Amino acid sequence: MFHLSSDNLDDLMRRTFIRLLSGSKRNNRVSSRKGKSTEIFGALLELTNSRARLGRSEARARVFSPLGELLWYLSGSNGLEQINYYVPGYHEFSDDGLILNGAYGRRMFGEARRNADTEINDEWQRVIDTLKAEPGSRNAIIQIYANADGARKGPEGKRSKDIPCTCTIHFVIRKKRLHLHVHMRSNDVFLGLPHDVFAFTMLQEIAARELGVEVGTYQHSVASLHLYDDTDTQTARTDALSYVNEGLHDIVPMPPMPLGDPWPAIRQVLRAEGEIRAGNPDYEPPIGMDQYWQDIILLLRVFALGKYRDGEGAEELLGRLHHGGFRLYVLDRIAKKKVAEPAIKDLFETKELDAKGEP
Repeated sequence: MFHLSSDNLDDLMRRTFIRLLSGSKRNNRVSSRKGKSTEIFGALLELTNSRARLGRSEARARVFSPLGELLWYLSGSNGLEQINYYVPGYHEFSDDGLILNGAYGRRMFGEARRNADTEINDEWQRVIDTLKAEPGSRNAIIQIYANADGARKGPEGKRSKDIPCTCTIHFVIRKKRLHLHVHMRSNDVFLGLPHDVFAFTMLQEIAARELGVEVGTYQHSVASLHLYDDTDTQTARTDALSYVNEGLHDIVPMPPMPLGDPWPAIRQVLRAEGEIRAGNPDYEPPIGMDQYWQDIILLLRVFALGKYRDGEGAEELLGRLHHGGFRLYVLDRIAKKKVAEPAIKDLFETKELDAKGEP
C-alpha cells in the first residue's frame, strides 16, 4: 500500500509524481483503452488540511475547471453542455453527445435540490439525516459506482464511454469533526486527482456546515492510481516532471466556509453560474451575500470573460476578490491571454528528475 499524508494538495501530488516517475519496481506498466500508463495499485492519500485543496504550481494551478465541475455536481445535472464549458473534451465520454452516464451529481443530488420550495429526498439528504440522528454512524455512505455500470451499453451497443471512477463517498463524525473517505477504482493522477480532491473536500465542508461540526481530514483511496505516458495529444509524463522540478510551493488554504446551512447560498451561486455561462459575465452577486460566495461568483465571471471577451475586464475583478489566494489563478489566466506560452515539452525535455525513489 502506497500511503502519503500531507497538509496540502501540492505536496501529495509532488510526492506521488516522484514515485510514478522513479522507475520503482513496485510500479506497474498498464495498457488500457485510454493508453499506456504507469500505475500504483493500492494508494491512500490523506489531506490533513482539507481547505488546502488547490494546487499553487506554475504547471498545475487550477481553480476554474475544478470549480465548474463542483457546481455541475451540486446542480444534480448529467448534461454535457454545462461541464464541457469548463472542461472541453468531456464530450469524448458522452455516449450520445447530450449527457454523461457517470455524472456524480445526478447520483448524489436530485435536480429538485436547486429549488428551495421542493421537498428534498436524495442520497445526500439521506447521509445528512443519518449523521444528525446518529453522529457515530458508519452508514453515511453514498455509492457512486453501481454493478450495472460495468456492463452498461451506449447507443451503439458498445460499453459506455463514461464509467464512474468513484466507488463510494463515506462520511464519519469523530471528535466533533467531519472526516471523509473516498474510494476510487481508478484515478488519473495528473488530470483527475486535483479535480477530485477539490470537489470532494468542498462537499465535505458543505456537509460539515450542514451538520454544525468542523471539517476534518480527507482520505483519498485509489485502487489504480496512474500517470499516462506522453503521446501525440498529451504530455502528462513530461508535465508531471516539470511539476516536480518546480520544487515546493507556498501553502494557501481556502478560507473557512461561512457557518450555517450553505444551501441557500449554493442555490444563488448555481443561478449565477447558469446566467454567467449563458453569456452574462457582468452578473453581480446578490446584495448581502457573504464574501466567500461572492468570490466564487467573481471567479466564474473571470472565466466567462476569458470565453466571451478575451479576458477584458478581468483585472477589475481581480481587485474585488476578498481571498488573496485566488489572485494567483486570475493572474495566470490574464497572463495566458497576453503571452503565448512556450511548449512545455521543449521547455523541460532536458531537465532531470531532482528526486529518486520513495518520497
